[in-house]
Amino acid sequence: MTNKVSRRVFGAGALATGLIGTSSLPSFAQGDPKRGGTLVATWGGGEPQACYVPAGGGSSPTFSSSKLFERLGNRRMDGVFEGELAESWKPAADFQSYTVKLRKGVKFHDGKDMTSADVVFSIDEIWKKYAAASALTDYVGVEAPDAETVVVKFSKPVPEFFFSSLLCGSVNYIVPKHVYAGSDPITNPANNAPIATGPWKFKEWVRGSHFEYVKNEAYWRPGFPYMDRLIIRYVRDPAGRAAAMEAGEIQIGVFNPVAPPDIKRLVATGKFVATPKGYEEGVWSTSFEVNMRNPIFAKREVRQAMFHAIDRSMIAKTVYYGYARPGTGPVFSPNKEFFTPDTYKTVYDPKKAAALLDAAGYPKKGDGKRFTLNLLAAGWFTENGKIGAIVKQGLEDVGVGINLTVPDRPTSIKRIYSDYDFDVAISNQANPSEPVPSTTQYYTSDGIKKGVPFRNASGFHTPEVDALVEKIKVETDPAKRKAMVVEFQKITTLEASNLPLLELESITVASVKVQNHSNDPNYLAASWYDIWLAS
Repeated sequence: MTNKVSRRVFGAGALATGLIGTSSLPSFAQGDPKRGGTLVATWGGGEPQACYVPAGGGSSPTFSSSKLFERLGNRRMDGVFEGELAESWKPAADFQSYTVKLRKGVKFHDGKDMTSADVVFSIDEIWKKYAAASALTDYVGVEAPDAETVVVKFSKPVPEFFFSSLLCGSVNYIVPKHVYAGSDPITNPANNAPIATGPWKFKEWVRGSHFEYVKNEAYWRPGFPYMDRLIIRYVRDPAGRAAAMEAGEIQIGVFNPVAPPDIKRLVATGKFVATPKGYEEGVWSTSFEVNMRNPIFAKREVRQAMFHAIDRSMIAKTVYYGYARPGTGPVFSPNKEFFTPDTYKTVYDPKKAAALLDAAGYPKKGDGKRFTLNLLAAGWFTENGKIGAIVKQGLEDVGVGINLTVPDRPTSIKRIYSDYDFDVAISNQANPSEPVPSTTQYYTSDGIKKGVPFRNASGFHTPEVDALVEKIKVETDPAKRKAMVVEFQKITTLEASNLPLLELESITVASVKVQNHSNDPNYLAASWYDIWLAS
């Protein structure tokens, strides 16, 4: 078997709602690409803490670092895995090791050759300790038989889809050993002026304003990139981004750069296009999590009632202007590899919610309340506070008293993931197609890591789910593995400890002059080596 192990077809409107029609799909390359020019890009968030963060650090440093660094593999829009810094990879007969053949002639930005020594260092010192620590639980080491080959070894069988996804991980980069060896990767000054292998070379970071990258003239892909410069500009608020785009100061924005009404307004001018393409491998959700440490949630009926009391369709329409859809389970609906609709349906049904609470032994008291909960809406997205108000109303309508707080980002992280200081929480997740560990870690005992953000804060776990996930990790037969993931979805929706209220539809807005964009299923984290300007 080779690295081309899986196919997943994404339709042009796979995530589209009625607000994004075919007329606003991306403008792909027409005729011969033009060379030269400067592209100014932005995203729907703030400036990163560093240009590159070895442990990931969120979407902002992923956006800035992915134009400089590269991975061993990549996943195309048609779902096929293909080599990037690797030419191919192949499993051993027992699937406990993989031989990776590296691409020849790749150089770092400082002119030094990339070799197997850099790959060994990256996997051992960056992936295992930081970028992919939760995925490499069965990793035992990596060897380099020669300068162009590495062999990655595991203590248990590793499915090929999992391994291929690992090589394509958003921040599973190959870093230069000669820059990072002997240092603390977290504090290495190179994180703010990276040396890598990608199509763009770091020039400067004007803090509070922008990154400036220039064309890598020695890039291993002959003839790329097309443009001379790429600037990533940070504008604090969506209205400011919309104004900058309208003024021609920014040509492309990813991950919902402007407010939904401005998306429609910009597209209506005929000067911009908007598309949901490019997010198939990074679908975001707004999740709702119950804290199992509160004895009220010991009964499954109470947990299920929480979800039945919330009108997800109204949230999608009023908070996200239709750029969202009700969630169904832990594996999101665009995931053609593993998604199943055949799960417990936590649809909006206040009467059912009330009946479940009655059956669980929590009738309404004299004041009309069954009990009171502390609801925390995490403060990293402004929409979460608005959702919190709707959730509060829905739960109060079925007799659950709610104290709502919307802390800032640092306080939200501390209260949810360090102090477990909440009864129910509104948070967010972004999951790729491979469910282990990005999805499963929210439901297993090994996902309970106090102080580590975006893990199992609910505290839910059962021997049944733990054992099932361990089987999913080592099953190498694709059909059998999919059946296990389907069973995982059925169990976790029934248990209702942490489920998506909504699957969010991320949007890219670009000038019609920008060509060949949104052509990667994780476009925010793509290198943008082939984008170009029509004029």
